[in-house]
This record gives sequence, C-alpha cells and structure tokens, in this order.
Amino acid sequence: MPIRVANRHVQSKDPLGHFAAAPPKGICANALYSLFPMPSLQSEIERFSSAADLSSDARAKFLEFRDALTRGEVRAAEKINGAWKVNIWVKQGILLGFRLGELTQMGSGECLSFVDKDTFPARKFTVADRVRVVPGGSSVRQGAYVAPSVICMPPMFINTGVYVDEGTMIDSHALVGSCAQIGKRVHLSAAAQIGGVLEPVNAAPVIIEDDVLVGGNCGVYEGTLVRTGAVLGAGTILTRSTPLYDLVRGEVYRATEEKPLEVPEGAVVVPGSRAVNKGQAAEWGISLYTPVIVKYRDEKTAKGVGLEDWLR
Repeated sequence: MPIRVANRHVQSKDPLGHFAAAPPKGICANALYSLFPMPSLQSEIERFSSAADLSSDARAKFLEFRDALTRGEVRAAEKINGAWKVNIWVKQGILLGFRLGELTQMGSGECLSFVDKDTFPARKFTVADRVRVVPGGSSVRQGAYVAPSVICMPPMFINTGVYVDEGTMIDSHALVGSCAQIGKRVHLSAAAQIGGVLEPVNAAPVIIEDDVLVGGNCGVYEGTLVRTGAVLGAGTILTRSTPLYDLVRGEVYRATEEKPLEVPEGAVVVPGSRAVNKGQAAEWGISLYTPVIVKYRDEKTAKGVGLEDWLR
C-alpha cells in the first residue's frame, strides 16, 4: 500500500486511491493500518450486502462501487495466472444496488422515457470516452465498463457489470448480459445473445476471450467460456447442458459441477445435430441440435475474419 511521508506526517491511500486522515505524531507508517484499519471497498460491500437493514451510508458506498465498476477498476471476473476467477463480492455489490434502488422515470421528453431503478441509469458517453455509439437506440447501463475504441452499432444493449475490452464491436440487436466479460477485438455479430448472471453469486459469467468472432444469431449462456481466437458460426447455441463435439480431436466437451462448458482456443464451431438412438425417437429418426467443432482457425479463417477491419 503506497505511503507518503513528509515532515513526520504519514498519509496513506485506500484501494481506490483516496487519502486517509493523517495518524497522530509518533505513529510509524508500518503501524498505520493496524491502529487505524481502513475498510476496503470489498469489505464494505460485503458488510452492506449481508445486512438486514441498510444504513444511510450504504447508498454512498454503492455509488462509489458502481463508479469503480464503470471505470473498469473492479470486475465480476478476472483472469489470474491463466485461470478465470469469479469475484463474488462484485456481484453482491450489483445486487445491493437493486436493493437500494427506487423506481424513477428516466429519459428525456415523452418520446424517449422509461422507468427503472435509479441506481442503474443509462450511461452517457462523451467524445473523451472514445467509444463510438452509432445513433439508433442503443443503451449501456451504469456499472458497465466499455473501453476506448469499442464500437456500438444500433440497437444494442450492454447490462451492468459487463466488461467490454478495446477494439470490440457490439453489432445491431446484440445483447450483452449482466457481468459478461468480453475481450479485445471481439465481434458480436447481429442478434448475438450473451447471457448474464447475478445469482447464484458464485456462478461464473459468460466469458468471451480476445479475438473471438461470435456469428449472427448465436447464443452463449450459463457461464460458457469461449477461448481466444475461437469462431462461432451463425446460429450456434452454447449452454451448460449442451455437449460440444470436436470432430478434429475426437473429443466431447461438457460442463461439470465445477467448470462451465469451454470452447477450445482457435476452435471453429458450427451448428450440427446428433441422432437419438433410443426409444420412440430412434423409430422416428429424430436428431437433436449440438454444436460441432469442424476445424481450428487457420490462415483462410483469419483472412475471412480480417475483413471486419474495413468496417471499423
């Protein structure tokens, strides 16, 4: 924790960079936090989240949390040493906001008005944000981080708790659900649906890593993890209960109680079907939908995906 010392006057910062009050004379810097413990944003959110009755300062602490979430300083999930970790307290903070919020009328005029919790209004972007929001009815909620150079094509929606990294395009009619984590240079094509999750708080959100192409009318739900460079062909649906068949490696990938469904790095996934060989379904010749890995990304795939650069 950074500590500044000048003329025997010690001052410290909390995790968000705010300076604490100076300690009395004679108190050394190393003893500062043991004598004057400063509650972190996480501990405060956890405390309010578990409280039956919320005190008057709960809203102020939530707003501090929401602003940090909007700036991308805290995330619902983050990659640490190659593995994704869910930050339960962040989802607790979002749920706290819904508890604290009161219905209010928002928007401007009679033509564009809506009613929602006052703790999660729509974001307003400026040129300084360097986020391209094309006119046409898109909306991004407060508490969602949208990095500079992101392109939002109308109409699209980004819910609270989402993290969208640099160079990503959210195309028309695409929806990004609460707490989803979207990497760099991702293309969410028209009508793509990225599922959200708030409860249970320990459940992993949908994670789309860097350089992924999500085709039109795709649906990625229930904590599915799509690894770097994967391509989801138009109409692909991925859920916890959907097995993923890898024709290249001869593997079948499934979600478990501990892990979500995971799409391997560079996999090219398309909608397929598998025959049902039991009971009446076999007699009727019924097949069920299943996603299928038909290849792994190669030079030809890269050239096709590279055409998007011209659109940006």
